[in-house]
Parts: sequence; structure tokens; C-alpha cells
Amino acid sequence: MKESIQIRWHGRGGQGAITAAKIVAKAMFQSGYPGVAMVPTFGTERRGAPVFTSLKISKDKIYDLSPIERPDIVVVLDHVLLEEGNITNGLKEGGILVVNSPCSLEEYHYNGCTVAICDINSLAIKAGLPEGTINSGIIGALARVWKLVDMEVLIEAIKEEFGDRRPEQNALAAQLAYDNTLIGG
Repeated sequence: MKESIQIRWHGRGGQGAITAAKIVAKAMFQSGYPGVAMVPTFGTERRGAPVFTSLKISKDKIYDLSPIERPDIVVVLDHVLLEEGNITNGLKEGGILVVNSPCSLEEYHYNGCTVAICDINSLAIKAGLPEGTINSGIIGALARVWKLVDMEVLIEAIKEEFGDRRPEQNALAAQLAYDNTLIGG
């Protein structure tokens, strides 16, 4: 692994971007990465409003808790956000863009980046979750393209986070997303 990995998560209030980042942070810590810092950005967020959070991962302690400006990975929980703002701003060349989208992979062209697309919405419903439940599925899509953490560790972290709120369905949504993510570049 590089010295550190920086992941910026973009979603809408209520989609669970912060929860998804928290789950990945916990799984990375359990996988031997003591430097894990999740830095949510709070403001006037409300259900449906654009939100983002930063997740920094390192083998060493992390002292910088500022929001990420030059991410290695950008995770987008709502593909429409790509049209509304410069979500990919600062994404490093050779970086990864993970998008929840019903659109085809061909519709996303980002020079020098790997793009991973998955229709998380429909897979979450197939897994038995309410419409709009994105967070557990997007973790599966991220795991498919970014092989740094084992999917089983992520599944266990998902089940633990959602202990009394449909843990098996959330785990299934993540697995379905992992199995159905398309990757291009």
C-alpha cells in the first residue's frame, strides 16, 4: 500500500455516506491499519442535500484531520451529484471513481482513472432493503475495485454496524454490489 490512502465520499443527506465511511474505517483498522481517520464535514446538511466525508487510511498514525482535497478514491452515492458539482475535483491521476448509477459504464469517462459503476439502488431492493438504502451496497462496489481489504472483513463490519437493523440484508446488498460492479478506465 502507498504511504496513505485518501477516500472522499459524496452523497445526499440520509443516504449513509458517513456510515459507509465508518464501516470501511473499522474494517481497515481491524485489518491492521492503525492510522484510520474519518473526518465528516458537517454544515447545514439536511435530508437530500449534498454531503461529503473524508476517510484517511495509513499504516502510520494520522495527524492531519482536514478534509481531503486530493483523493485517491472518490465514492459517489448518487450519480446525479456528478452533474451538479465538481465532485471529482482533485482526484489523483490513476485514482478510482466508484459511482452508484443505473447508467452504463460507457457514460463515465475520466481520463487516467479507473471507474466502477453499480446500480446499488436496485440491488439493495433485491436484497430486501428499503428503496434508497445505498451505504452497504456502495461498500461492496468499492471492495470490488479496491482490493485492499477482504470482503469478508467488510461483511462482518456491516453486520456489526447494522446489528438490529437488517444485518443480513445489508450484507447481501454489499455482496450483490461486489458481484455486479462493472469496472472500466
